[in-house]
Amino acid sequence: MPSWNELLDELEGLSDAKKTDWLRKKLPGTLQEVSRLREGRNVILYASAFLQKPAAPVTFLQLTHEELNGFMSVMYGMDWSKGLVLLLHTPGGVTNATETIVDYLWRKFDSIEAIVPTLAMSAGTMICLSANRVIMGRQSQLGPIDPQMMVSGRAVSARAIVDQFDRAKTEISQDRDLAHVWFPILNSIGPSLLQEAQNALDYGEEMVSRWLAKRMFGGQKNAASKASKVASYFNAATQHKSHGRRIDRDEARNEGVIVEDLEDDQGLQEAVLTAYHLCTLVFEKTPATKFLWSNTNRSWVKNYNPSK
Repeated sequence: MPSWNELLDELEGLSDAKKTDWLRKKLPGTLQEVSRLREGRNVILYASAFLQKPAAPVTFLQLTHEELNGFMSVMYGMDWSKGLVLLLHTPGGVTNATETIVDYLWRKFDSIEAIVPTLAMSAGTMICLSANRVIMGRQSQLGPIDPQMMVSGRAVSARAIVDQFDRAKTEISQDRDLAHVWFPILNSIGPSLLQEAQNALDYGEEMVSRWLAKRMFGGQKNAASKASKVASYFNAATQHKSHGRRIDRDEARNEGVIVEDLEDDQGLQEAVLTAYHLCTLVFEKTPATKFLWSNTNRSWVKNYNPSK
């Protein structure tokens, strides 16, 4: 497997006119190798430049409903019966968009496996938990799925809103004099934010639990209870303390997630990490901020030019 530096050296050794063509050929070729190693399954890589271009607008980095157009484009002409390998590198995104995309994929494919080269966080974790199985390396990580809500211009965990209200109720019931301390805080929650936060928590957890029971745990004894336990764990923001917390494969497996080790197949590991290295080069050398690319060499790319 060529390292990132080796791929960069190979790329930099080309003239500017040939660099884009090299990337356009190298990446699908690597995804074709993943397909070969996974019994001819269709392969799609969805990746975001959230590490390389963090200053780009959120909609250019996170998963949105726009990606549905991308999936429709790169999946055109595929043989659905072969199943799907979905490589994910994303910070997450819009929960509703995640539901739409997962539903679309499962209406096309009979089996889906997710591979995480490094990070599939938040909504990316939701997508992984909708698959039949997840393949992760030592470096790979998932994350909590508790929804984030915009409050006064910044993202706040829905769980933090609910927990803060519960804390206020407890403290005020124990000491009425604390009501004036809590008043300005509770007043900022407004008439609906608390209920919206609870709805968002319930919506995401119930959705993931439903996916797990039907796919990953489908046919197993007590599938519904297993699914509920896993979904609840990933949604437990109070326990995880941070929305960006690392949940590695051992922790995910201990909670019941079906996880295969990427290192069990050396060829697959090399192909997956090469694809990941190539996507980082795409983000560093082009205006791309997120893209979908298939082993059939169909692509959908979202570009961002800060000068415009």
